[in-house]
Amino acid sequence: MYPNRPFRLPRPKIRENVNEAIRAREVRAVFPDGTVEVMPTPAAVRKAKDLGLDLIVIAPTAEPPVAKAMDYGQWQYEQKKKSHDAKRKQHVIHVKELKFRPNTDDHDYDFKKNHAIRFLGEGNRVKAVVQFRGREIAHVDLGQKLLLRFAGDLKPYGTVEGSPRLEGRNAHILISPLKKDLPVKKASPAPAPATGGPENPR
Repeated sequence: MYPNRPFRLPRPKIRENVNEAIRAREVRAVFPDGTVEVMPTPAAVRKAKDLGLDLIVIAPTAEPPVAKAMDYGQWQYEQKKKSHDAKRKQHVIHVKELKFRPNTDDHDYDFKKNHAIRFLGEGNRVKAVVQFRGREIAHVDLGQKLLLRFAGDLKPYGTVEGSPRLEGRNAHILISPLKKDLPVKKASPAPAPATGGPENPR
């Protein structure tokens, strides 16, 4: 038999910076009708609740903090949507690894080269690795030549970071995508001087 353990109810989540949880003595309260008023926090909370709304601090570092009367559920939805949009716009750079052997044939080489071109076009980095097995380690020069050839073929699509490096039984090289230059705005031509106007009277 297991000893009896006291049953504990989960603690309710405290809404920070909302209604009675606001710690500031006074706030700059913003209401739906456009009125803005600096007032004691309890009074601002009561006014928001009279309107069927919550008082939510939207600028805690301001002096005094700025609080807005709005629906808490709607505010949560807007915050989640903003966070989702920010993550969607943020591009995470990955390192895509392609493995070769010192005697990789041309067909396999071209197949992996095309993959690398696609990875670089997507904004990711490419790590090309030549693996040496058994006695192949005696032909490190072949692996380095392959990596230099690979880097040369990808020069129009990426920038090589350093020279081929040998670590253990692997040689590798790292290639980063080219930085896309922002379009340069063309300067608008200066307006031509007006001609054909009336002559100045003498």
